[in-house]
Amino acid sequence: MKILLVDDDPRLRELVRIALERADWQVITAADGQEALLHAAREAPDLIVLDIGLPELDGFEVCRRIRQRSEVPILFLTARDDEVDCILGLELGADDYVTKPFSPRELVARIKAIAKRSRANGTVPVNHGALTLDPQAHRCWLNGQEIALTAREQSILQLLTKAPGRLCSKPELIHHIWGAGSQVSDRTLDSHLRNLRGKFSEAGNPELIETVHGAGIRLRDSGQTGA
Repeated sequence: MKILLVDDDPRLRELVRIALERADWQVITAADGQEALLHAAREAPDLIVLDIGLPELDGFEVCRRIRQRSEVPILFLTARDDEVDCILGLELGADDYVTKPFSPRELVARIKAIAKRSRANGTVPVNHGALTLDPQAHRCWLNGQEIALTAREQSILQLLTKAPGRLCSKPELIHHIWGAGSQVSDRTLDSHLRNLRGKFSEAGNPELIETVHGAGIRLRDSGQTGA
């Protein structure tokens, strides 16, 4: 796996680079946002580790520009233990975040978890009414329109399509998507669900993902769209 590591702190960058290479990953480094965008376009990394607090072009803007053309998994590094900042990053399309200071082992574990989730859990496309999800190709269509999904959004949708119409509680979704014992909050899950609903709304079906307050989330049984 090829990883693009972006951080303006040379000591931290070197420490993380060594840890990632010890995990048998190829690492490309960048010290600022412009260099990050250049490497992201030229090198086509499989995953990006991106510091939020970059000078001039911060991590949020870098993520926003990358998401205009790519759904490569992105993990944010943030020095601010601020849930609002983390939620904003997730809404921009990030797949996870790690708060500084962190141990290299924690970061490697988070990257492995993202990589595992982003790999297909199956090879057969799933059809649900006007929705088609191809996990292996990491592609999704709704009403004939292709929808770009982040790795995390695909994992959520893939879980919901396994049992359309069945309610999944938020703790159940968090357990399956982020893993047992995860400290991820409901707000983080809600952020990803909001992104999915926004994308489906643009494709003509804002009600595909239904929330039953106090019970959980499910895909609508009806194959009708744009109702």
